[in-house]
Amino acid sequence: MPEPTHSVVVPTAGRPRPPLDPVPWPTSGLDAAPPTAAALADAVRLPFATHLSRKSGGTSLVSATWLTSYPHRPAGIQRRPENSLTVTRARPPSAPPDRRRTPPQARGHTRPPCPAFLPHSVAAAFEPTQRRPTVLVACLDSSGEVLLSGPAVRAVAGSAQRVVMLTDPRGSAAARMLPGVDRVIEWRAPWTRDREPGEYWPELLGFCAALGEVRPDAALVFTSAHQSPLPLALLLRLTGVPWIGAISMDDPGNLLDLHHQVPEGMPEAERLLSLVEAAGYRLRASDSGRLAVRRPLPDTTDLTGPDGYVAVHVGGSAPARRLPVRLAVEATAKLAAEGIRVVVTGAAEDKAEAAAVAEAGALDLAGRTSLPELADVVDRAAVLVVGNTAPAHLAAAVQTPVVSLFAPVVPASAWAPYGTRLRLLGDQNARCAGSRARACPVPGHPCLNSVTADEVVQAVHEFVGAR
Repeated sequence: MPEPTHSVVVPTAGRPRPPLDPVPWPTSGLDAAPPTAAALADAVRLPFATHLSRKSGGTSLVSATWLTSYPHRPAGIQRRPENSLTVTRARPPSAPPDRRRTPPQARGHTRPPCPAFLPHSVAAAFEPTQRRPTVLVACLDSSGEVLLSGPAVRAVAGSAQRVVMLTDPRGSAAARMLPGVDRVIEWRAPWTRDREPGEYWPELLGFCAALGEVRPDAALVFTSAHQSPLPLALLLRLTGVPWIGAISMDDPGNLLDLHHQVPEGMPEAERLLSLVEAAGYRLRASDSGRLAVRRPLPDTTDLTGPDGYVAVHVGGSAPARRLPVRLAVEATAKLAAEGIRVVVTGAAEDKAEAAAVAEAGALDLAGRTSLPELADVVDRAAVLVVGNTAPAHLAAAVQTPVVSLFAPVVPASAWAPYGTRLRLLGDQNARCAGSRARACPVPGHPCLNSVTADEVVQAVHEFVGAR
């Protein structure tokens, strides 16, 4: 029996902050030469104290840290209009604090005060004004994970006046297809897998500017079970988002107002939906809770011909989770020999694999469709044959049956196509099970290569003619 979901709500009002010991800062020579980034960081003991230098008429403009939310104000640096530097001395620990940390509402603000560590051009966007309620949902992942968040997004949209989705560029096209999303912000987080370590400040500055424009009243961070929401929660907290909720297996400290926990192996769509339900959002009674995309979809009949074909998708972001090309070629040849039309789809980088399948008797559409167009191709198919990749979830969103060649590197209970008719193929007890490997760690990739073309064809026949 699975463990129940569990949430901890952390009250935000009056949350204590530890005093920050003042650090002496030399007063001589500051106007002669701006301090370096290392010097600023050492002065205020924060990594965000960054020396940004841009030339404007030969003058170096410096943005520095000046925190005001601690009982004892630390030493910091503030830029004056004439672009000189002023040192703010810390109040001695023995002196009475100039202001206790009180809830923003108690100080007459309708929104939290401006985070003072931001550059002035960005911080100005955080001035308290009347705004209609806006909820930020963040899913810094690829298209498949974004599509799986659809039911949770619709639940939030049922109560919020505006839903803004923060997502990686890999998932932005899918985010724009989700019902309930009013705006999409693309942002490449500096800690994602495809980023090389380097200068983080430009990305963080862009993030702060986007959040300053949107100014969400609450944020929900969507991550998969093996990801942590805490790096993003920290940035959201620092940019003044007043309420943040997420699923986290780690102790979030005071980064989360809603710390939600769920059992492992739960379907990903239900897992994210349980988070927003814990935050007080509910799907409408008429909503089935399945995956969905915006309609109408673009008409691709000119590309595919009449409805009722078998779609075969090759490629995928992780080699271990792709449909084996050999299996796709053999199954396509058998289906074509029976007079069944086959359409092969894939990304532009999958053209070589798609061409091999096309030679066996399929129409090649690899690299010829956008994501909405691919959704229409899959929507009009009788069945989709695919590995564990985003088009499998796209098929679920348009209610097309799926023959899923599923490698058990991640659990099928969590990541198999959700809410549509499904035939799951592949050895789910193979040695790679649960490894989360992107490339198969077992020679020969036996979990999928053990599947035969006859098994694929038989699974296809279970759905052909049934739609």
